[in-house]
Amino acid sequence: MTSSNCRARFQSLFLGAAVMVLGISIFGCSSNKENSEGVPDSNSGGRPVDESVAGSVTGAVKFEGTPPKVRTINMASVPSCNSQHTSPVTTEDVVLGDQGTLQNVVVYLKGDFSQYSFPRSAAPVKVDQKGCLYTPHVAALMTGETLQVTNSDLATHNVNAMAKNNRPWNESEAPGTATINQQFAREEVAIRVKCNVHTWMKLYVAVLRHPYFQVTGKDGSFALKNVPPGKYTLIAWHELYGTREQEITIDPKQERSVTLTFTGRDRQ
Repeated sequence: MTSSNCRARFQSLFLGAAVMVLGISIFGCSSNKENSEGVPDSNSGGRPVDESVAGSVTGAVKFEGTPPKVRTINMASVPSCNSQHTSPVTTEDVVLGDQGTLQNVVVYLKGDFSQYSFPRSAAPVKVDQKGCLYTPHVAALMTGETLQVTNSDLATHNVNAMAKNNRPWNESEAPGTATINQQFAREEVAIRVKCNVHTWMKLYVAVLRHPYFQVTGKDGSFALKNVPPGKYTLIAWHELYGTREQEITIDPKQERSVTLTFTGRDRQ
């Protein structure tokens, strides 16, 4: 074989190898991108929870110590919002109940639920922008469920979801326009949402792969029902004070009661 033929054959082999490597690389990048963007995960191959042996965990979230000073929100720059409030509007980062309970806390279970299937709700989790406030201040939903954001104000708002584990998005919503509907593919507790136009407007959205979660109301209570027997971590998340955790075991048909307490020293 002449040197020119050898060189041509080597170049052909090298080009073929390069094409193969490039193809693998492109395939790998495409796969990673698909996994990164993802689709709403579903345990459709799992089994339903056996209600005859399922237990529950109920309780309350409380606060001890000195809470931060409540700040007044000045809405004078938006008369259409300001006129909707008959008393001064204050920040919602710490809302206490009458018995030292704490509102707007996401309480949820962490554990292995991979063997179970959980139906997604067809009804959206609704958030309204009214009076230049997000209502509710904290929301929670499962992966694959729909978050629906409405603008009931006469002012234009901007919904900026600063997700880290999910795809972030940022949409303007003018008065009278269609609702914003978004889904989340992965767990994230919690996604901070703000309005770029009215900087005091804040919303937090918690996303879980299972239905064992609840956002506390003014009485600070929570009730997680139909829990399969097992060992779990009960977690309470608050926007200002971080998390409180407690290891628990749910025996068949057991009803557990737990109190989780934040203090003024827990501030992040």
